[in-house]
Amino acid sequence: MSDNADQKPEPVKLFSLASLPDAKAHAIFWPIIVVGVTADLWSKSAVFNWLIDEPYQEYSVIDGLFKMVMRVNDGAAFSIASGQRVILVSISAIAMVVVLGIFFFGHVKHRIMQVALGLFTAGIIGNLYDRAFNEGFVRDFLDFYIGDHHWPAFNVADSMLCTAVGLILISNLFGKHE
Repeated sequence: MSDNADQKPEPVKLFSLASLPDAKAHAIFWPIIVVGVTADLWSKSAVFNWLIDEPYQEYSVIDGLFKMVMRVNDGAAFSIASGQRVILVSISAIAMVVVLGIFFFGHVKHRIMQVALGLFTAGIIGNLYDRAFNEGFVRDFLDFYIGDHHWPAFNVADSMLCTAVGLILISNLFGKHE
């Protein structure tokens, strides 16, 4: 018998104050959310108010490549789950709780991941606001295209969500892991 047989295993700590995000993490995370949500909601409102009087409710910024448009989408990315407002609001709310849980309790020390979580949260809030207060529709206005081939219109919140995914991939591929 070894001496280790008498030792009891240490209890698993699910929560400790030492694992909470530091002040620098909060200084990164919360301003990204505030600026991101503000930029998203302001840009949607500004572009839609501007384009309402434009012919065809669109404005060419770079002919043959990029224009501002007025589009609404009652689905998720690429109109997935179109018309399923309650489900999409529920998924968004759950996603926000999960992301906030990861920020607060996930021992996230890498700054790039803190930025990604802030962008995720801002993107979720921006589109969740639209779903909740615009009859289930998300406002999209950025339209990139070549000839007749258009990428689906999107908004600032969508851009933040995609950037967050990109940062997480970069962090996981090239970051140092403990």
